[in-house]
Amino acid sequence: MVRKRHPNKEIESALCYAESHGWRVVPGGHHAWGKMYCPKKLMTCRCGEFCLTCIWSTPKSAQNHANALRRVVDHCHTLTA
Repeated sequence: MVRKRHPNKEIESALCYAESHGWRVVPGGHHAWGKMYCPKKLMTCRCGEFCLTCIWSTPKSAQNHANALRRVVDHCHTLTA
């Protein structure tokens, strides 16, 4: 099943980047557009909490939010382990 696209092109590009690194993007939620989940569930990720991050639909700065999403992917423990 193909997920729905994010309305902002910068954030959509960051989501495609995350998916290319194995992350799962799940649209839907109460306050967020969706969530990104790490491909591996390691206790060493993010201080013992499994890697996941919220994707906002209308952030104050879409470019900053897209950069933050890429940073989460780039700094994930699974890439360095």
